[in-house]
Amino acid sequence: MSRRRPDRREYADYYHGYVSKVPEGDIVEILRSSLRTTLEFLRAVPDGKVDYRYAPGKWSLKEVAGHVVDTEWIFTYRALTFARTEGAVLPSMDQNEFMTKDPFAKRSFASVVDEFERLRSANTILFDSFDDAALLRTGTASGRLFTVRAILYVIAGHEAHHLAVIRERYLS
Repeated sequence: MSRRRPDRREYADYYHGYVSKVPEGDIVEILRSSLRTTLEFLRAVPDGKVDYRYAPGKWSLKEVAGHVVDTEWIFTYRALTFARTEGAVLPSMDQNEFMTKDPFAKRSFASVVDEFERLRSANTILFDSFDDAALLRTGTASGRLFTVRAILYVIAGHEAHHLAVIRERYLS
């Protein structure tokens, strides 16, 4: 079954830290389960903490949550493109450039969390539709080769990474 952990040749070394954070199991079920726990966690964040920055020049907690959402949008687009178009080549995403437009300053934290809920819910439906052949298709993004399967693991690991950062640096 192609929903198992990807081989390290299916993604660039840079992403191994994210992939290694994902537990064993069906990746779509892991994404579905993490949606529930992430929503619980984010909805429990005190209002007074959402604009907190643990150091000058760092993103606020709300911006970190927004970054997780932005990144899931980008990586889902990559997964869909590669699943439908073998060998596609897509540009990189500059996370800092995304934040220069201050996209989350005027939004409520609740709206960012709601966007995450709707995006992840739709994504798990999409990812469930990928058969084994689609999960093993490849494409290039940011000059690096990925399988669709590896992208799903990067999404899950990226989320886990940033939730740990929020716990350690914003809420401790």
